[in-house]
Amino acid sequence: MRIRAITVFIPSDPRSVSRAGDLARAAREALDSAGYEVQTLRLALPPPEPSVRPEDFLGYAREWEAMAREAGFDYLSLGPLGSLAPSIPRLFAETERTFAALILAEREAVTTAARIVRENAEVAPDGFANLRFAALAGVPPLCPFFPAAYHDGGPMALGVATEAADLAVEAARAAQDPVAALAMLQAQVEAAGRRLADLLRPTVAAFAARFAGIDFSLAPFPDPERSIGTAIELLSGVPFGEAGTLAAVAGLATAVQGADFPRTGFCGIMLPVLEDAVLAQRAAERRLRLSDLLLCSAVCGTGLDTVPLPGSVSAAALARVLEDVRALSARLGKPLTARLMPIPGREAGDPIRFDFAYFAPSAVMAI
Repeated sequence: MRIRAITVFIPSDPRSVSRAGDLARAAREALDSAGYEVQTLRLALPPPEPSVRPEDFLGYAREWEAMAREAGFDYLSLGPLGSLAPSIPRLFAETERTFAALILAEREAVTTAARIVRENAEVAPDGFANLRFAALAGVPPLCPFFPAAYHDGGPMALGVATEAADLAVEAARAAQDPVAALAMLQAQVEAAGRRLADLLRPTVAAFAARFAGIDFSLAPFPDPERSIGTAIELLSGVPFGEAGTLAAVAGLATAVQGADFPRTGFCGIMLPVLEDAVLAQRAAERRLRLSDLLLCSAVCGTGLDTVPLPGSVSAAALARVLEDVRALSARLGKPLTARLMPIPGREAGDPIRFDFAYFAPSAVMAI
């Protein structure tokens, strides 16, 4: 298990940035000393104040990115942008490490989000700018995973996002049956979650900040031994997408959510197609469909994530997918996100490969 991110949440006050950087580094030192590998330090803001005008927004964003980098953060989240959202494609063209989101509160927001995804696809090679944008449905503040992260407007807070799919793989391989594997996983998650909290609380208290908690989601890395797809297939005994997949995903979610530790964010099962070796392979084999991912979202984690789509997909088709995500979140009362990635010049079934350590080779999925 690794730590995907230490995320510090602050008000939109430049005077807070330096102290937030000191807190993030102190938290990293506490985890490093206990043997945990921390991948990134991240800074999250609340949505911009109404006083930030559209004509001033890009300058506002560039200044915050510069301050975040100077304070030692790897990435910055500006949070859900509301009326400023149409500026997101240009924002991504003019920044390198800034993330943003839009809340799917109503149909108009769904249409806007679809247009943003469509425009983002042309901002960077291979549609990569959409990695920094998510449409959010029912996602509360203080989630440490990007692009969903945003501050609640209160005092400074710290949260931790895990990369813990390997725990599920280890449990599935070690146990004699799925029931035993899930019990083992729940015990591991609870022990690790409590230990992380014990390590971080003194540091957070020393900075007079809040400890938001741990998002102990089973996020993968594109390696078979750190693949949530591997764990699901070990539990179900079938390739991802066949009958039995949903039960395995639900079982993993129950194990994580049954563990007792200070939590924030999703605390579910993440199924990011391009970040998972097995899911990426199943997409290339055309075993994995968009409908499979939506179905799994009903019983587990975070929605549609890093889904490679045809470069020719229309904004109208994207809006229909986003409306499904919004409806599922509203009907079930659960947080979901959508991070859709149209790939310019590619159509369904075309192979894709990225020069990016967090993405596995795959193929474009049909919409």
